[in-house]
Amino acid sequence: MKIIDRLKEDRIHISFEVFPPKTDAGFDKVLAATDKIAGLSPDFISVTYGAGGGTSKNTAKIAKHIKEDLGVESLAHLTCASSTKEEVRMVIANLKELGIENILALRGDIPADMGFPTEDRFHYAYELVKEIRNSGDFCIGAACYPEGHVENEHKEDDIKYLKQKVDSGVDFLTTQMFFDNDIHYNFLYRIREAGITVPVLPGIMPITSAKQMKRSCELSGTVFPRRFQAILDRFGDCPEAMQQAGIAYATDQIIDLLANGVKNIHIYSMNKPEVAKAIMDNLSEIIKC
Repeated sequence: MKIIDRLKEDRIHISFEVFPPKTDAGFDKVLAATDKIAGLSPDFISVTYGAGGGTSKNTAKIAKHIKEDLGVESLAHLTCASSTKEEVRMVIANLKELGIENILALRGDIPADMGFPTEDRFHYAYELVKEIRNSGDFCIGAACYPEGHVENEHKEDDIKYLKQKVDSGVDFLTTQMFFDNDIHYNFLYRIREAGITVPVLPGIMPITSAKQMKRSCELSGTVFPRRFQAILDRFGDCPEAMQQAGIAYATDQIIDLLANGVKNIHIYSMNKPEVAKAIMDNLSEIIKC
């Protein structure tokens, strides 16, 4: 089933994300975590492509397992900066052959030793979107950045490029993580004013350790509100307490979004079924309302 068709339903949708293992030795562990997350009955599970495409070989495998064996819709990530155009086309063809209907199109990180993509590579996500759109009947998702993309100095440019990406064939957007819901509401207002009308899924990251917070900040440049910083300062040295506090903070964000009319939530569950379950338990009655 195409995810866009599901998002059009008048009800709350919750999705999770898993990432492939860095080595083949970790495959079974990731699969076990994925099985447990699928047991929570999410509307779909997305499978990342890995930094620089490094774990891409298992993305299609896990996406197929989620869809065929677990009976949950899957969303396969696909990045283009680290692969040639021909390699990208081969991945798209493989996903099509496996019956994967949903692809999240991303430029991805440019490898440090490569520089800007050469002519045999797609330079931007909108080019990848066009390629996927011309390659089959896929539902295409893309990323957006409520706090602005780290490579764009002006937010106006960020929205201009986002509209170009959406107009190239994007069906829905998923946001980069954020920790202040007002940032998301303001972002929605600005993109709707710019004529971007596709569904936008807020991406919620339950931060459960100080190390994870530091890594998230380095990757996305996101700003942590004073309220969350206080949680880290107080509980960061106690792993169990920090996990509980991080889950509570993410749950609070989700409840606020739902109370303000947002019906589609994507949770960056980081292969942690216990975190995903705790959040779903916290929302058990709320998502029925």
